[in-house]
Amino acid sequence: MEKIKVAVNGYGVIGKRVADAVHLQEDMELAGVCDVVTDWRIQMAVLKKYPVFASDDTFQIKMNEAGINSSGTLNDLLASSDIIVDCTPKKIAAQNIELYKKLGKKFILQGGEKHETTGHSFSAENNYATALNLDATRVVSCNTTSIVRTLTALKNAGLLLKARGTLLRRATDPWESHLTGIMNTLVPEKEIPSHQGPDAQSVDPSFDVITSAVKVPETLSHLHYWNVQLTRKADKEEVLDAFNKSTRIAMIKYSDELAANNTVKELMLAIGRPYGDMYEVALWQDMLKVVGDEVFYAYLVDNQAIVIPETIDAIRALTGIEPDAEKSILKTNESLGVKQSFY
Repeated sequence: MEKIKVAVNGYGVIGKRVADAVHLQEDMELAGVCDVVTDWRIQMAVLKKYPVFASDDTFQIKMNEAGINSSGTLNDLLASSDIIVDCTPKKIAAQNIELYKKLGKKFILQGGEKHETTGHSFSAENNYATALNLDATRVVSCNTTSIVRTLTALKNAGLLLKARGTLLRRATDPWESHLTGIMNTLVPEKEIPSHQGPDAQSVDPSFDVITSAVKVPETLSHLHYWNVQLTRKADKEEVLDAFNKSTRIAMIKYSDELAANNTVKELMLAIGRPYGDMYEVALWQDMLKVVGDEVFYAYLVDNQAIVIPETIDAIRALTGIEPDAEKSILKTNESLGVKQSFY
């Protein structure tokens, strides 16, 4: 089988995880990773024997001076690739688009960019088919990915009428919490709805969803609380069955001492996940409550990891190497160890 050659531009929080995931796929080959840094972060790519590229000639000189044997510049990497996953910082990716288009390369952006940059926003279980053979897509943000996954599960079961959610958002990524973030305060987003609701509608315009969000002083994960009005009265088992139809929602139990995000993070480390990552939405089964035609539930989102399986599926969709969404999702899940039960 001829493998798709994938370039990863930006080897940071998301980029390093995408590179690792691509490396695990039988139908993909990691053409290389590109960045501007010469510190421990890119040194990890060297240790993994990934081809390393510098963004331009200036940074290639800096890499060489730091003892990093770069394979060339971004232009060299793009020349040897079929598709680019851009994981550069917010707004930088939008500046790279013209180069990708000029070279006739397919590309994937992350959720920090606006929907308009690609004209298509992606979530595997919802709209995989609409991304087939497109030139570009945007994998929506971590929080939006969780929203689309959970609401799609209810929609597919014919249960979703409208959804209202409150997001408790972590302040910053763990690796840079010494540089930025908040302490001893809570910061509500100024606007209601917060951007995640409209962003979910960029994937599925049929969603009647409104979100509000609060930034909180912790770095482990996001926590969502949802109140969803159903199309009819239902019982708890029917709602749980709908969620269980998604292969990327995992049930956890408060009664198993998984009572907070730090305990769930410890669980991910205990089961041997790389970086302690959680690709699934971790939804509290014993907290979920149905009252008539309303359901109330809460879940956790790992913002460093949840978009990784979606990105792998987006690569298959854009390149057309797997036209069937379920088959791609299964391949990705098996390679990353995505599961519906952690033990």
